Amino acid sequence: MRGPAASRPNNNDIRPGRFSRPVMKPLSLVPKYLLISVLISTAAVAVTTVTLYLTFRSSLESALAATSRAHEERAQEATRSHALATTLAIAARLAEPAAGDGREDRDRMLSRAIELDGAALIVVLDAEGAPTGHAGDIGRLGAVRATPVGTTMNMGGSIIARLPLADPAQPGGTVGQVFDTAPIAADTESLRDLLARARAEYGRRSLLTGALIALAIVAGAVLLLVMFAFRQVRDIRRLIDGVQRLTGGNYDATLALRRSDEIGQLAGAFDQLRETLRTTTISRDYLDRVLGSMNEALILTDPDGRIRRINQAAARLLETEETDYIGKTVNEVIAPDRREAFRLEDSASTAQESTLLSKAGVEIPVSFTISAIHDAREDARGFIIAARNIAERKMAEQRIRYLARIDALTKVPNRMQFQHLLQRAIARASRTGRRFALLYLDVDRFKDINDIYGHAGGDTCLETLTDRLRHFLPDRAVIGRFAGDEFGIILDDLDRSGAQTQQLAQRCRDILRELAQPIPFRGQHIHMTASVGVAVYPVDANNVIDLVRSADSALYHAKHSGGDTLEFFDPAMNAAATERLMLKSKLRRAYEREELLVHYQPKVDVRTGRIAGAEALVRWEMSERGIVMPSEFIPLAEESNLILDIGEWVLDRVCQDFSTWQKQRLFPGKVSLNLSLKQLRQPNFSGRVAEIFRRHGVPPASLELEITESTLMENAERTVRILDELYNMGLSLAIDDFGTGYSSLSALQKFPITTLKIDQSFVRDAATDADDAIIVNTIIQMGHGLNLDVIAEGVEFPSQLRFLRSAGCDFVQGLLFGYPMSAPEFMALLASQQQGTAAFKAMFA
Repeated sequence: MRGPAASRPNNNDIRPGRFSRPVMKPLSLVPKYLLISVLISTAAVAVTTVTLYLTFRSSLESALAATSRAHEERAQEATRSHALATTLAIAARLAEPAAGDGREDRDRMLSRAIELDGAALIVVLDAEGAPTGHAGDIGRLGAVRATPVGTTMNMGGSIIARLPLADPAQPGGTVGQVFDTAPIAADTESLRDLLARARAEYGRRSLLTGALIALAIVAGAVLLLVMFAFRQVRDIRRLIDGVQRLTGGNYDATLALRRSDEIGQLAGAFDQLRETLRTTTISRDYLDRVLGSMNEALILTDPDGRIRRINQAAARLLETEETDYIGKTVNEVIAPDRREAFRLEDSASTAQESTLLSKAGVEIPVSFTISAIHDAREDARGFIIAARNIAERKMAEQRIRYLARIDALTKVPNRMQFQHLLQRAIARASRTGRRFALLYLDVDRFKDINDIYGHAGGDTCLETLTDRLRHFLPDRAVIGRFAGDEFGIILDDLDRSGAQTQQLAQRCRDILRELAQPIPFRGQHIHMTASVGVAVYPVDANNVIDLVRSADSALYHAKHSGGDTLEFFDPAMNAAATERLMLKSKLRRAYEREELLVHYQPKVDVRTGRIAGAEALVRWEMSERGIVMPSEFIPLAEESNLILDIGEWVLDRVCQDFSTWQKQRLFPGKVSLNLSLKQLRQPNFSGRVAEIFRRHGVPPASLELEITESTLMENAERTVRILDELYNMGLSLAIDDFGTGYSSLSALQKFPITTLKIDQSFVRDAATDADDAIIVNTIIQMGHGLNLDVIAEGVEFPSQLRFLRSAGCDFVQGLLFGYPMSAPEFMALLASQQQGTAAFKAMFA
């Protein structure tokens, strides 16, 4: 095909020696550009004028509507304020002896008040809601009754205020006022008419001005286009000369454009340049070296999904040779259960996840992207699949999810997972009409075991307890650890006969007898007993919360019976609930009397041994029982919403202490404090936090807020927005008890987190237990990979500190560096460090 084509003359051939510059009319493209400029200018004037007018009209109407709404809202707000103030004044006046005891006196007073206030109705109601005096339109009484006491609200074109009477002679009585909002609406409508007339007048003037401006802009654009036309012709001629100098030789294939202007010559020159680049630039060997040197596995396919080639990284990933998969479909590389979801057409910039199948049949999890190859030649089109092995990341996520559901010590479901399994048991029993029992088990005097044998002895008891329960109970039984030494057991193999209670009681006694067997420990024997509370579904409760509460009440009675016994729930067992209510009441009084305390636990820099900050911990000391642990009263505060007041009080107290330390020229680093989910749900939470900082003159960068994983994942979109506001203020944010929640590793990237806190359950045995050591190392490496600081809490022994230092942990805190202390004690510790006499600095020598 090359011979005949080469012999034909070609007007676009510009090889050296054969090219002669054609004679052309100077500036042959200028008339075309001028014609285009005129057309564009005409259209631009019309479009610009109409656009400016419509945009102006729309913006002005929006502004006028907003002004009217704002006026109406301010008027209604003023009426509400007036209603609240006057109602409060009437309530106070009615409580005065001078108001008179008779209804006629009261009605006369109310009539004078309605003339002064401008209300449509003033009515006094007794505790039952019956009117005892009124003035105005009594037909609006129903609106007053529908209004909650102590509020103002809009209803049916009226603003109603209702407040309690302070008159002891009328306990439970209220007074209400109704104000008509029709005048507000009329006033607003008048304002709209006035603004509309102003808009029409101003719009005519603005339209003319806009048209003149648009015409001036278009005229300038025409001038620029004319200048561009002359310059374009000049540049095209230069490009032709440059291409003629760069290209040469006898080539057959040319770009046959049938035009004699500069564009035609430019096309011919670039056609020769394309042919030259095709034969003299990037070679196949060079492309092979580029693909082979990439770390990502690359799979190139045709449009039908047949593999054209794979690079060396893909061959290593699939444990095969580069030529083994050529000609096969890409589905043969995908694991069978993932083939249906895989689509080559799903090309996007975001990475997806799937599973590849190696030649040996091993499944490999990968993260991949698909890019389409677009080319004029059909045989060059196809897809590029870029994949990366994520097996290690998947294993880490699986381990984190496992730890989020399973108790690390006993290897049984934790509280959250057990409650989930209990919910499933309830649903199953509801469908089948069967009963099942929930056993709430608690080790007797477990604190004594910890005190005598240490935490190692206590852990051995708990591990032995779960092992004995697994071997003794039937396979269908579910065992879970609530917290500490508290366990739950679900037994759903109950006999349908009437002897069900006796059977269940005997089963519980057998459990207690099995658990009472001595436990060998370091040459000694630990004697452990337990107490059990029993609740039966659906007899005692029909939901998770009530069923657990019932079993807990029964356990409470079993413990108070001396232990090593069992109790079935009885509705009369309400002492525990009463105690909780009393504790809630005492907690509120303690807050109101400022009996709560804030203590500080130091955080130490592992690299220098210096104090790098502290964690603020709230404490409650009761005169009759001593220190109440946060784990006991914080849930009560959460239930009663008192946590909002306590949280704000703690932040205020920490800022006050920090300001004192600053004045003494003592710098404690970052002080962290816990943040609850309910605090995040508060409206304008970030503004309240900023106000506290301003009041005490403390920079936000000096504090760090600690948030649990469960708090992060609750309404993640709103949480991200609030955390971003806090982060932009300068606050640092930390994930507390990391590894005990449900969040995936990828979710961390959405939140502005700066610090990870490793939960003490992982740190406790990390120096001696290989599994815990791997978990701690993984969290530290992951945190550093995400540019986060890592803090380990619960450090109590030098061996733990040595392990964490070797693992590269950034900061540590725990009893090894002292118990939580008061603000003056912490200030003294900072002063001793400043003088070079910190007691624990020798640990880091």
